[in-house]
Amino acid sequence: MALQTAAVNPAPVETAIDTGLRPAAIVLDHLTKIYGHAGAATPALDRVSLEVKAGELVCLVGASGCGKSTLLNLVAGLDRPSAGQVERPAGAATLMFQDSALFPWLTVERNIELALRLANVPRPARRPRIQELLAMVRLEGFADKRPHELSGGMRQRVALARALAQQRPILLMDEPFGALDAITRDVLHDELERVWAETGLTILFVTHNVAEAVRLGDRVVVLSSRPGRVAHIFEVDAPRPRRIDTAEAVATAGAVTDALRQEVARHG
Repeated sequence: MALQTAAVNPAPVETAIDTGLRPAAIVLDHLTKIYGHAGAATPALDRVSLEVKAGELVCLVGASGCGKSTLLNLVAGLDRPSAGQVERPAGAATLMFQDSALFPWLTVERNIELALRLANVPRPARRPRIQELLAMVRLEGFADKRPHELSGGMRQRVALARALAQQRPILLMDEPFGALDAITRDVLHDELERVWAETGLTILFVTHNVAEAVRLGDRVVVLSSRPGRVAHIFEVDAPRPRRIDTAEAVATAGAVTDALRQEVARHG
């Protein structure tokens, strides 16, 4: 499928499988998910093929109900495809949600320590690692606080630290900043970009916010309305650190928005 927005050089869908030097961290091969049976069947995803390189940050956008979260759940191993397959190293992915999902009765330190315990980190190594993680998300001095004592943005930083504590190379993020105000979200964009650069994580990031996708992504993948299919892939060439109000980012965001509108109009 050739894309129509030549100004930002979107890649045609047929070239979604990368042939570059970096190995693939995630490979989706004709991934299909159907809920229900026979006459009550509801297709969520239809033959989605996509490759995400190791160390790449890829953003998925699409209309509500297009299967973005379903796709993440399949990659995470929380659900099984109806057809096709997901290829990634076993146990390599951790999932971060819009809700921080912290245990309210545990302190920040204990919330992170729980993830370290599950990762079989020895007790003597946990406290130094917790301090490293808190420094990474810039929450030094908050180890003894409980979630209700933190702002929404701070709770998401703790959730990010807890995800990093699992020591997995793939981070799946399901609209993690969707409930935050614009200023807090912008700050966390900077923090996520910094952590990503420091750790070399592979990140697959779901959002309904086009500006957020262009701000963060190496590529932006547009899914069609249900059933979700890969409709367009946009390379984001704007230099980092990136700002959404630059001319290049604005042009790319406009092209992605136009593509989304086309898909919504095509599928009603």
